[in-house]
Amino acid sequence: MALIVLTSPVTDGSYPRRDISGGPVRFGVGRRWQGRILTGAGLALLPWLGYLAGTLPPAEAVAWVALDALEAIALLVTGTRLLRGDSRHRTPAAAAAVLLLADACIDLATAAPGAELAVALSMAVGAELPLAALCARLAAGARQTGR
Repeated sequence: MALIVLTSPVTDGSYPRRDISGGPVRFGVGRRWQGRILTGAGLALLPWLGYLAGTLPPAEAVAWVALDALEAIALLVTGTRLLRGDSRHRTPAAAAAVLLLADACIDLATAAPGAELAVALSMAVGAELPLAALCARLAAGARQTGR
């Protein structure tokens, strides 16, 4: 999947995709960047899963690894579908938005005061909530125009 992100076959700023009529539809550069961001975020979660599994107590690790694995899957599916110009990106984008929002809320609710809360807040503001907003926008079908 990393090769999809790094070696884009398109150079003119658009991806052919099939719409309901079967004809190609042009996808703008913005959608390619969104696809790269979401795919990159999904790939970045993969080593994080190993870290969580190795450092948390087993009962907690199961829950956190499962939640983050579902996030990674939803982000990877959404991102790769955007990169391919597949119009079926909305459902996994909606799932990713809900999972990311839930993760941010649970992180903030369960963090101990002090450094742990600061880390949870920075992760929520810096990564989880912006990604959730992007995914919600994609799921809602907001139009992306041109370059």
